[in-house]
Amino acid sequence: MIGLLTHLSIRLARSTPARRVAAALGDDRGEGVISAAIAVLIMAFLGAAMWVGFDAIWGDAETNIGDQVDQIGR
Repeated sequence: MIGLLTHLSIRLARSTPARRVAAALGDDRGEGVISAAIAVLIMAFLGAAMWVGFDAIWGDAETNIGDQVDQIGR
């Protein structure tokens, strides 16, 4: 009877759900894809922030140039 219990406990320990749980806890698949996606999002936000800054600077420069041209034309 003890041999049967030992055999059953070993079989349960090696069952597929137990393997899946053990594999999921130590699995690193997909880690690179997630890191790449995070890097792409960070770069997109930086690009958007740079565009907003560039657009503001360009608008100010355009206004200043227009004012200077108007003063020269007087």
